[in-house]
This record gives sequence, structure tokens and C-alpha cells, in this order.
Amino acid sequence: MSRIGKKPVVIPKDVKIEVKDRVVSVGGPKGNLILHLSDRITVELKDNQLFLSRVADTKLDKSLHGLYRALIFNMIKGTTEGYVKELEIIGVGFRAQVQGNNLNMQLGFSHPVNFPIPEGIKIETPKQTQIIVRGIDKEKVGEVASEIRAIYPPEPYKGKGIRYSGEYVKKKIGKAQATTTK
Repeated sequence: MSRIGKKPVVIPKDVKIEVKDRVVSVGGPKGNLILHLSDRITVELKDNQLFLSRVADTKLDKSLHGLYRALIFNMIKGTTEGYVKELEIIGVGFRAQVQGNNLNMQLGFSHPVNFPIPEGIKIETPKQTQIIVRGIDKEKVGEVASEIRAIYPPEPYKGKGIRYSGEYVKKKIGKAQATTTK
């Protein structure tokens, strides 16, 4: 039994939802998002609430039931509030800045790294060592943030690299400290 799928999705006043031919479109103050539904899930709109139901009680249908309810809820939250991921850059001389449609980063390589900013995503650099990724699509915001982090993930010896804000990186001791003298 899907506990998440059974919960109705409450629709705020400033959000418009349309369901046509297995396509759910959500429009809010920040933008519009579209979701194509599986043929195993049905959607019903009643009294500013969205109810999802499944065709059968197979394991696949139960998992899709909760999945599509969560996806629609995330679409509503994204079009009203939006999503934010913060990254921080740690390292001497490491910095980032937005230039046009690119995020230009100096990360200790022999060349600057240019990351093209995808459509629907806004990237800000309030400080040279801070990157803020904003957007209405939760999946896309998380994917862009992970792609930026993957350029130079934090290394465990000095802690240099790009990490999520508040992420803890367990540091290892180096080779010189690991050896003992006899």
C-alpha cells in the first residue's frame, strides 16, 4: 500500500493544473512544468486537490503511484517557491564567476573550466568561492549541481575542491603521518 500515493496533493491558489491525455501541466508564478504520466496511473482533480490512483495492485503500480504523486508535488513546489542548491569552492586560488551563459571556474588546472548554463537554470556567484544554482525543476537543479561538483570533487587529503554547502568531507592522514618511526 502506497502511503505517499494515497495522500491528495493540495493545489495552492496561484497554481493552475491541467490534466489532458496523460499529460499533467503545472503553471505557477515562477514558470510552467509538464509531466507525462504512465498508463498505470490515473489522475482526478476535485476541490483544489489532485488524487492519484493506480490500475492494479502490482509492485510496479504501487511504486509508480508514490513516484508520480511526489513528482507532481515537486512540480507544484518548484513553480511556487523554486529550488536552490549551494556549492562552495575550497582551495587556494580557486574561484568562479558567471560570464554570459557560462560559469567560468579557476580550479588549479592549467586552463579555466567553462561550464555552459542550461536553459531553465540560473547560476549566481555572490562570492568568488560560492556558487548558487536556482531553478523550478528539482531534478534539473540537482543534476546541474552534481555536474559542477563532479568537475573537481573534494579530495580527502587537503579538502580542496567543490562541495555542497554544509557537506562534510572526512579527511585522511597523509603518507608521512601514517608511517611510524622505529
